[in-house]
Amino acid sequence: MSKGYKKLKEERKRHHMSCKDMAILLNISPGYYWQVENGTRRLLYDLAVRIAEIFQMKPDDLFY
Repeated sequence: MSKGYKKLKEERKRHHMSCKDMAILLNISPGYYWQVENGTRRLLYDLAVRIAEIFQMKPDDLFY
């Protein structure tokens, strides 16, 4: 798991959210979100922006 994905998981847990919670907010399946978070599915730019917005962060601060 890359540093960016590790930070995503840490941020999600810090906000007391499950993968399912994130998937609901992003309007994607929980499986799809889990794959993104664990680096087995490619993170698309628009999804990265939407994830960062949930945490009130910039994508660069969350993924790099």
